[in-house]
Amino acid sequence: MPHPVTTPEQVLRTDLARALAAEVAGEADFSVTARALNTMDASNYRRVPLGTVAPRDADDVAAALAVCREYGVPVVARGAGTSIAGQATGTGVVLDFTRHMNGLLALDPEARTARVQPGLILDRLRDAAAPHGLTFGPDPSTHNRCTLGGMIGNNSCGSHSVAWGTTADNVHALDVRTYRGTAHHLAPGDWTGAPEGLRDLVHGHLALLRTGYPDLPRRISGYAMDALLPERGADLPRFFCGTEGTLGLLTEATVRLVEAPAARALAVLGYADESAAAEAAPGLLPYAPLTVEGMAADLVPDPRGLPRGGAWLFVETGGATRAEARAGAEALARAADALDSLVVDDPAGQRALWRVREDASGTATRMPDGSEAWPGWEDCAVPPARLGAYLREFRALLAEYGLRGTPYGHFGDGCIHVRIDFDLLTPDGVGRFRRFSEELAALVVRHGGSLSGEHGDGMARAELLPALYGDDLVRLFGDAKDVWDPDGALNPGVLVRPAPLDADLRFAVLPEAPVETAFAYPHDGGDFSAAVRRCVGVAKCRTESVSGPAVMCPSFRATGEEEHSTRGRARLLHEMLAGTRGGLVPEGWRSPEVRDALDLCLSCKGCRSDCPVGVDMATYKAEFLHHHYEGRLRPRAHYALGRLPRWLRLAAPVTPLLNAATRVGPLATAAKYLAGIAPERPIPPLATPAERRRARTTPGRRDGRPVLLFPDTFTTHLTPSVEAAARRVLDDAGLTPLTPKGRVCCGLTYVSTGQLDAARKVQRATLDTLEGEGLLDEGDTTPLTVLEPSCAAALATDLPELNPDDPRAHRLAARVRTFAQTLVGADYQPPRLDRPVTGQTHCHQHAVLDTEADRVLRERAGLTGTLTGGCCGLAGNFGFEQGHYEVSVACAEDQLLPAVAAAPAGAAVVTDGYSCRTQLTQLTDARPRHLAEVLAEGLDDLRTVVPVARPEVPHEG
Repeated sequence: MPHPVTTPEQVLRTDLARALAAEVAGEADFSVTARALNTMDASNYRRVPLGTVAPRDADDVAAALAVCREYGVPVVARGAGTSIAGQATGTGVVLDFTRHMNGLLALDPEARTARVQPGLILDRLRDAAAPHGLTFGPDPSTHNRCTLGGMIGNNSCGSHSVAWGTTADNVHALDVRTYRGTAHHLAPGDWTGAPEGLRDLVHGHLALLRTGYPDLPRRISGYAMDALLPERGADLPRFFCGTEGTLGLLTEATVRLVEAPAARALAVLGYADESAAAEAAPGLLPYAPLTVEGMAADLVPDPRGLPRGGAWLFVETGGATRAEARAGAEALARAADALDSLVVDDPAGQRALWRVREDASGTATRMPDGSEAWPGWEDCAVPPARLGAYLREFRALLAEYGLRGTPYGHFGDGCIHVRIDFDLLTPDGVGRFRRFSEELAALVVRHGGSLSGEHGDGMARAELLPALYGDDLVRLFGDAKDVWDPDGALNPGVLVRPAPLDADLRFAVLPEAPVETAFAYPHDGGDFSAAVRRCVGVAKCRTESVSGPAVMCPSFRATGEEEHSTRGRARLLHEMLAGTRGGLVPEGWRSPEVRDALDLCLSCKGCRSDCPVGVDMATYKAEFLHHHYEGRLRPRAHYALGRLPRWLRLAAPVTPLLNAATRVGPLATAAKYLAGIAPERPIPPLATPAERRRARTTPGRRDGRPVLLFPDTFTTHLTPSVEAAARRVLDDAGLTPLTPKGRVCCGLTYVSTGQLDAARKVQRATLDTLEGEGLLDEGDTTPLTVLEPSCAAALATDLPELNPDDPRAHRLAARVRTFAQTLVGADYQPPRLDRPVTGQTHCHQHAVLDTEADRVLRERAGLTGTLTGGCCGLAGNFGFEQGHYEVSVACAEDQLLPAVAAAPAGAAVVTDGYSCRTQLTQLTDARPRHLAEVLAEGLDDLRTVVPVARPEVPHEG
């Protein structure tokens, strides 16, 4: 056989990886996966690194730099990778500071300072400062995953900058390393920390530095060399902020903290459009608000709860007490010239409103009609007084180019975010992107603005800096770069001597023709590439904790690895699609790297709802597995658990025998091995024929309003007590449940294991059965009540998306109702139980179906308290498969187990999903039940109708 060709880059990569592994205490990872995960940030750009290093400390940074110098390789610093201008990408070695150098080293409440490492997540610092009544002022919308190092590199701001300024306003001292290994301690007024030649460079160009910069609060573009002027105290830390890793690598920072108001209130002011809101914003600044944020109706899918208007200002006020904060907000609302207003002072209500604003960075990537929109002109800024006029001209320029975009952002600072529906897939579209960018830069300059007002220049705008600053000042930036980094090896192509703004676009490597798929991808025009492009890198999936009903991304929270985040998997799929056009994963659907990254995806579907752009990794995983194993042997668990409905039907007559066999240790061990089940998992018992018969023969009225009760596999074969309870409650609600006589199945287990041809066959057989029994007639609106949330979600989404040309699939999907939806729709008043409740909302129900009906039903029954979010970790077949047990338990420990452990005595543990109940049964002493079982307890004849609940079983489907 011929030997594979070894390229010079492969030789360099191999030698470099070996040298770094020998010299660095942290991890050097040059694998395909590590490189793919770092090809992109949250921008339009893609640069392929040679490899990555996760340094353990400043000495490790120095060691990595020494090796890279030896090999002449550039270096790029990276935090959470949420940069929007391409500055967190690079072709050399990426230093990942999030893995080890992520500590809060000291916090001094009296001095109001904190010492931090660059990889520290902002919210960790804010949480540590909060007990002292302090916070870090800048707070980008990515505050729960962005790092302090990234904020310093970009001079990030956030919604509170009208009160507390930019990151540069809140930095006291910095420790940095240059590419040549020199250590510098940067402090205000102390030139001794600067590299030789910087002071002379500044003093030789005082006139240019005094006159060359626009005066506005959000001027982020270029190097802030005016901070080094004598009259400004030669503020080296301020100058270094916003240099985007092009001068030195941050190893430690001392930052200032500000006093956080004890209470806050939020005034939401409605205006006719964003220009009217923008013109009103400067008039609110004399009231000393903490925020003046603006957004238009295009970014709000559901405006319920907001005041009347086509655009809104979110204006926050603070005070020593809740009443004081509210009084300030009410005074501001009275003074504002708004169409309508709303003042909210309860923390939960404010959080809900702020989530609308914070999700805009992702929501804005899709236009109302579903078409794609992109960053690139994400955050230019003008003087606040010019913002209204600027927006009108900006809108006119968009119209001239036939483009669309929805501005939002920091109106009080004159800083606007906008995603624009550029065509970045064709040469003509890219050309128009360039021409528009050049004209928009000129427009910003005419209004006295800055090309970047928050996210930095990176690769997106640096080429246009001469339009803002002129050639002389831009040349001075280059001279400053040479003083700090004479080798030009720190983040080359960014900010100084930049690459063209239309080079290295991440879309260029994707296939031009649609990729053949099994799912229809109706929201992406049937194009799998468009589905994968949904991930723009804002990294909401990288949050370390979730609140409320949120789910995404349980596997990342369990492992802390980018590879196991929704974004990481999307990046690998992107490289897989790129294939031979320059992608890192040329094996396509057969890729082991993509398979391994998807292996720990729980298919919880949390990203479908929690991701601001609706990435649906569960569907992408099923699609990948379908192709990956086509014509090949599958893992044993796919045959055992993926086809579980078939085996349960075959086993139904002999379940007592099988239950007895599973209690024999050697037999259970052998069965688990053959089925690919984790040895740590007990095999739950199956329902006996007698139990199934009792559930189906539960007495009920014959004259009630009919509902179609879907006999899902797991209710029927594993916990028929749930069906019996549901029938009893439906009867009490005046409803008569009808059950298909033939065999039906939603196909979920086949879908979750990627057996999509089999899933489609099962689903079509279900449609044929229902149609043959007259239960699927056109115009029939009888609710299809599904007791298992994952089955309901499969029928509502997977069914029509796998059978897009079958109108029966869409009719059936439209009739799917959860148990609670059916009862609330019937205006049912359940028995009063008056007891606390705990448990978990099923992740599929959260992602696909409505949960409001469940809340209403619990409230009517006097079940007080809320259900937690997150994922139980069992997630159907996932937690039963070999190799998944530890991650499965870690996911349960994230939200579910603590919620149950903290529940008051006598609390009902409600979890409608089989997996959730099984996980709790196996990991705790709790007695989890379906809501139907809990409600049925309140009916007089429950004991004679409903069999005693038994332990639950594996897998949902």
